[in-house]
Amino acid sequence: MKLKSTYPLYLANEAKQPNADLEVTDKFTGEVAFRVALADAATIDAGIAAAAEAAEPMARMPSYERQDVLNHCVARFRERFDELALALCVEAGKPIRDSEGEVTRLIDTFRIAAEESVRMTGEVQPLDISPRAQGYMGMWKRVPIGPCSFISPFNFPLNLAAHKIAPAIAVGCPFVIKPASRTPLGTIIIGEVLAETGLPRGAFSVLPASRDGADLFTTDERLKLLSFTGSPGVGWDLKAKAGKKKVVLELGGNAAVIVDRDADLEDAVERIVFGAFYQSGQSCIGVQRIIAHADVYDELKKRLVAKTRSLVAGNPRDRDTFIGPMIDVKEAQRLDNWVREAVEAGATLLCGGARDGAMLQATLLEGVDRSSAVYTEEAFGPVAILSSFTSFDAALDEVNDSKFGLQAGIFTRDLFRMFEAWDRLDVGGVVINDVPSYRVDNMPYGGVKESGLGREGVRFAMEDMTEIRNLVVRRGAGAALKQMGE
Repeated sequence: MKLKSTYPLYLANEAKQPNADLEVTDKFTGEVAFRVALADAATIDAGIAAAAEAAEPMARMPSYERQDVLNHCVARFRERFDELALALCVEAGKPIRDSEGEVTRLIDTFRIAAEESVRMTGEVQPLDISPRAQGYMGMWKRVPIGPCSFISPFNFPLNLAAHKIAPAIAVGCPFVIKPASRTPLGTIIIGEVLAETGLPRGAFSVLPASRDGADLFTTDERLKLLSFTGSPGVGWDLKAKAGKKKVVLELGGNAAVIVDRDADLEDAVERIVFGAFYQSGQSCIGVQRIIAHADVYDELKKRLVAKTRSLVAGNPRDRDTFIGPMIDVKEAQRLDNWVREAVEAGATLLCGGARDGAMLQATLLEGVDRSSAVYTEEAFGPVAILSSFTSFDAALDEVNDSKFGLQAGIFTRDLFRMFEAWDRLDVGGVVINDVPSYRVDNMPYGGVKESGLGREGVRFAMEDMTEIRNLVVRRGAGAALKQMGE
């Protein structure tokens, strides 16, 4: 199977090829793999105008028709499974097994949205809570918020776009989406599939654009919600510029995992190595900090080093490859510099630490100073650091010693410690006996502190994309009118 040499953008449901200005590279070879149309400010404005025009027909679209659209996508993604996986492998440098896993999650996300699209329920609410409200009753329903703006990242270019697109269709919100310039193809293929459906004109536009030319995605007042997934610096800046619209931010992390002394070490090592190094560590919930009880620290360290050294690095198209390239050489250089700075400040390099272009070896460090960038910032690459604890309370404090708060993992068999962690950890999610990297696409997912605002996971994203509309009925007035008629 081969990818095409050029791909269009999608404006108001239609493929357009005004240019082929965006070059997308094969992240392993560095060569240009294909070219994509790039939207200018006028095209983005036209997409937003079309979304505004589509707001009413999208809101009126029956739920079964929205479900039909989503089910069509599920069927077509299954038919195009290998193509979608290859696109990820090439444009993101994601090992083919990880790429196939992400396509599976894309399908899951649209399938969940199809199920939820016919479950948009409301509530009947008694209002007679005091004598003054006697004879009144209320009910509420959810209605679409209106045109939405989505900006998706490079690391999960299919599924993180799906977590915006699928809920929007499920509730009846038209949208414009800007995929990451380094990985636009997955979202373009989603647009190609959506164009096969009967969505109202203007329901969607897929508009690759340069960051400098994409201000309208954030500032345009016709848009009622901005959902951004990416780096904290960019996300918080966009929020400041977004004006009156609702903002949902899924940002970074430097996730920690605690290994208590009663943990199954063989299981913990398997999961931690996966969580730290899958897709070259380029995950906001990838394991970055490993905090192990002193009683098991040395044994855990020995096993982690051995397992990490066994990982196969190389061409992401090879099915044996576990570590592929980072997204570009610049990012690999950044993280390589952080590792070197940590070692110069006194950290011990346990394994890895070498770089060849965009390929960075899976790296483990211990004794890292807590002021080092590799401790305080988001590594977003194949690097993890080890430390030990003797007090579980101190371990929880160490997890919380971060400006981020996305997810944390705890390997423990102690029920009370599980609930203590759930109560005390200042994160969006706590995962017991697994790594913080674990996510299922129907669960509420998001962070606190610098890690963002709001929650994704299909049903929860649907709530953000809707507003409550209340209805109050004065039943006593109707009785009085009836008596007058008699």
